[in-house]
Amino acid sequence: MATAHTTPSARSPSSTEPVLVRWGLSLLAIGFLALFLILPLVAVFSQALSRGWDAYIKTLSDPDAHSAIRLTLLTAAIVVPLNTLFGIAAAWAIAKFDFRGKHVLITLIDLPFAVSPVISGLIFVIIFGMRGYLGPWLEAMHLKIIFDVPGIVLATLFVTCPLVARELIPLMQAQGTEEEEAAVVLGAGGWQVFRRVTLPNIKWGLLYGVILCNARAMGEFGAVSVVSGHIRGLTNTLTLHVEVLYNEYKFAGAFAIASLLALLALVTLVIQTLVQWLSVRHQVEDDRPAFEG
Repeated sequence: MATAHTTPSARSPSSTEPVLVRWGLSLLAIGFLALFLILPLVAVFSQALSRGWDAYIKTLSDPDAHSAIRLTLLTAAIVVPLNTLFGIAAAWAIAKFDFRGKHVLITLIDLPFAVSPVISGLIFVIIFGMRGYLGPWLEAMHLKIIFDVPGIVLATLFVTCPLVARELIPLMQAQGTEEEEAAVVLGAGGWQVFRRVTLPNIKWGLLYGVILCNARAMGEFGAVSVVSGHIRGLTNTLTLHVEVLYNEYKFAGAFAIASLLALLALVTLVIQTLVQWLSVRHQVEDDRPAFEG
């Protein structure tokens, strides 16, 4: 069997760029990363440990810090599954069906990207606040949304709702509906089609969207700052606790909490990179032709 060999003329244009250009672009990228990523991380951890390891551990062991950690994890634990379900449903509807209002739905999904998080927080205050549209009714029902955990969850849910959907919509649109239609013809039900056909095709994009949603949920500040009330030990997330410590001139403590957020971001970045690598490897294996004999 004849094999095809890659000739120099068939190489990609990027491989024929002058060495000086390639080195220049590489150094520019490395310099940018060093200035805007590595240097800030080094500064955060150096400031966090400026008063020693004992002071660092003491800051993280503070009851207010524990409360902020618990609230941050609780918010992410509620928001991420809800946005995952919404993202799958919205992507399925947009990619697999044609209906009136489809473009309106896409616009609404993108709305949190266009609205400032602070403005979105103010919207929830206007709706659910004590003097808001639903405030008197909520007070009569002894329900509290603003300046409590439900308000934080709602605000975080709003600002993160596009992330999973926006990862899945183009992926599902590119895959089309042929495989699902074939499964239906063979007698598969709706749940079987989703579990055995759709989900395996979107699993890497779904996982990537979930990672992004979780990272944004734990790091959200603007919307949460408006609806939380900054009640220390009750409604302060990690980002708000950093602000509180910084405003009290407890800079080492503020950077200690910030370093925890930075660690979470680094872990998220590692997981994200791993998912991308596994996705590419899986795609290469699927596209690899099978030869007999």
